[in-house]
Amino acid sequence: MKKTAIPERVEAESGPAARTPVPMPVPMLDLKRQYEPLRAELMDALGSVLETQQFILGEHVAEFERSAAEQLGVKHALGCSSGTDALWLALTGAGIRSGDAVVTTPFSFFASVSAILRAGATPVLADIDPVTFNLSAAAVEAALDGKRGAGAKAILPVHLYGLCADATAFSRVGRERGLAVIEDAAQAWGAEWNGVKDGVPADGSSSVGCKAGALGDAAAFSFYPTKNLSAAGDAGMVTTNRDDVAERVKMLRNQGMRRRYHHDELGWNARMDGFQGAVLSVKLKYIGAWNEKRCELAARYGRMFARAGLAENGPYPDRGVVAPREMAGTKHAWHQYVIRVVRRDELREFLTARGIGSEIYYPVPLHMQEALKGLGHGEGDFPEAERAAREVLALPIFPELHEDEQNAVVETIVEFLS
Repeated sequence: MKKTAIPERVEAESGPAARTPVPMPVPMLDLKRQYEPLRAELMDALGSVLETQQFILGEHVAEFERSAAEQLGVKHALGCSSGTDALWLALTGAGIRSGDAVVTTPFSFFASVSAILRAGATPVLADIDPVTFNLSAAAVEAALDGKRGAGAKAILPVHLYGLCADATAFSRVGRERGLAVIEDAAQAWGAEWNGVKDGVPADGSSSVGCKAGALGDAAAFSFYPTKNLSAAGDAGMVTTNRDDVAERVKMLRNQGMRRRYHHDELGWNARMDGFQGAVLSVKLKYIGAWNEKRCELAARYGRMFARAGLAENGPYPDRGVVAPREMAGTKHAWHQYVIRVVRRDELREFLTARGIGSEIYYPVPLHMQEALKGLGHGEGDFPEAERAAREVLALPIFPELHEDEQNAVVETIVEFLS
């Protein structure tokens, strides 16, 4: 698909950033900046839905599905009502059912585990890699060899913050152990991993670049308004190259019907509405350029922290900042720019007092959530996830963020750490 330039461009870097004596307010996200240059296109798209009266699924959703499948390089892209529903549809569509176990991470949004439970399966947790924050392949294999791993039928890696999990390793583990690989790609539209094609590692002579959503048996995306590719409300998508999974997802998202009023399974009302399909079709034209802007912003943050003398190699912080980085063989979507820092909560209070946005993704690992006590875990079971939850802090990153705003963020962090 041809990449479309975004209507407005953020400022180019103008050499060494000037110090900002009084930090300006900086939002964590400002959706109005994205909306204004797209106003006419979005209004026309919404008006088209009203003209056709196709409010549920319909031609606008179908067009978005076709364009999304082309952009991601997958056979099937199926719109649904939310990212949470997309996870359940992907799992159930791939055959996960009651009595099965699914291995996933304790360091993610709640839906990564709740969707497994909703499918009737048992979540088996494995710790994360401290550099990428993603599910550790070694920890997954250890979990599969343990008592809790008996009955495992799938691995659900999360491409956290827009960085692909180790698709090569998980494809190998899935192939060797007969497990499905279901991607939680909610935060990773446009992220890429080299060396895997249709869930199968490529040979060493090939450098195959595959986008998130095409790395396993099925994948789930979220279009929640904060995501890189965002709807005007809740919406999600399941992608797959398997015809059997696609056919079942279509049925499950529509109350279990293949024919109207003939219910083959217990499905759900998980359809995408026409307005969301129309909005997403407009934004899909710009997502490539938006993601490139995020990449530029991430690189600029890295340079700023280095110039300030705060950059540390990590994986754990000492007195400065461990900045995220793009790993070899990947293309980061930079949904979030997440640093590791000591005294994280104090730093966040300091930023907030100066009007600078930040967020913690995620402050409580899933195995320590009250609603998931039944999984039988406690503090100390997943030390890497627990430490990350104490140290991570997401800084503002969105395509319309300006250089002086980034400078204000970094200068405020310098002030705090000095």
